[in-house]
This record gives sequence, structure tokens and C-alpha cells, in this order.
Amino acid sequence: MDDLISLIRAELESNIDMRTNENSSRFFKEDVKCYGVKTAIVSKIAKKYFNLVSEKSKNEIYSYCEELLISDYLEESFIAFKWAYSLKDQYEPEDFAVFERWIGDYVNNWAKCDTLCNHTIGTFIQMYPQYIDSLKNWASSQNRWYRRAAAVSLIVPARKGEFFNEILEIADMLLTDDDDLVRKGYGWMLKEASREHQQEIFEYVMQHKKIMPRTSLRYAIEKFPKDMRNKAMEK
Repeated sequence: MDDLISLIRAELESNIDMRTNENSSRFFKEDVKCYGVKTAIVSKIAKKYFNLVSEKSKNEIYSYCEELLISDYLEESFIAFKWAYSLKDQYEPEDFAVFERWIGDYVNNWAKCDTLCNHTIGTFIQMYPQYIDSLKNWASSQNRWYRRAAAVSLIVPARKGEFFNEILEIADMLLTDDDDLVRKGYGWMLKEASREHQQEIFEYVMQHKKIMPRTSLRYAIEKFPKDMRNKAMEK
């Protein structure tokens, strides 16, 4: 394992781009540990090295992911989460505990949160919808990343019109959250849900706009026609 991880790290180091490194500080409010490698290159590295481990067992690959995550480097977390998503055809119910623990142990910025949740956890929830109740539990967590995860794990299903009632329930739970990244997360979830449920999301926004943070509201109405956006933005 150590040899493979060392090869990945050496390749990341050889692709450091100082402009990318400098720009990263503008995207995050938190201090983020990163090499400064462009996302497209990180994706190529992830694919290249996944081909070397793809014949190993799922749990062995999760162990590699864990080793990458421990480093706290943003790019290594992207590789770990891309590998986890590459195993989607092998997901089983017990994998949820792994993903849930990763949020608590390793997610410390919105990029890690969204990379893990949008595809890996979102796909898992589509496969095992009974775990939607766990997302509702996350929505009341003291940990901001669990609360954001409750919303952004439903981004892809929301685009397809899935889990609509649960999306509104989670939005209710996060409605007046005081964390800006949680507000943006559930606003984004509502925006994606509006693709298939525009009128229902409009009615939800109109019903709650007096207490909904403006950040969340602006995200939620982004896909609306101009007249609906204007009405929603009225004081």
C-alpha cells in the first residue's frame, strides 16, 4: 500500500501549479491543505491509479482511500472519493457507516463535503432509499458538515425529481440554520429540485421567504423564470 500511495503523492507533487495553489485560498473560508494541482489532472491521476487497484477487494480499496484521507490534502481526498464512487456497483448497506464516518473524520471544507456527497452518498441513497432517514439525522447534527451533507447528498436525486417530500423535510430542518455553507447547501438542493418541481418549490419559497435566509432563497430560485424570481425576491 505504501508504495502505491507514495507514487500518487509523487505524481501530485510533480504537477503542482502555483496559480492553482494561490487561487485555492480564495475559494475557501477555512485554511485548506492542498498541493495546488488542477482538478482535471487530479482526475487523470485518480483514474490511472484506480486501474492498478481495481481488482482488489472493496474493503482493501477503502483502506487505500482511508490512507489518502488521513493526509488531509484536498487532492488526495478527491482521489479517495472518486475511488469510492468507482465502486458504486458494489455498494452494500454496510458501506453507509464507512461514508458517514468519513464525513465526521475527514471532511473539513465544502469541496470535500460535496465531492463525497454529490455522487458517492447520493448514489448510495438512490440504491438504498431507507437510509434517507440518516440524512434527516444529519440535518440536526452539531457538525456543520453533516448538516450540509444532509442537503448536498440529494443534489443528483433532486435533479431527477426523486425524494421530493424528503427534500422539503430536510429544507424545513435547515431553514433557519445560521451557517452560511449550510444555507447555500440546502438552497442548492431546492434549486435542483425545482428542475422537476418548479411550482412546488416556488410555493415553498413564497411560504417561507420571510424567515428563509436570503442566501438560501437566491440559490433556490436561480432556475426560475424572471417573473417568478422577482416575485420571490420581493420584501
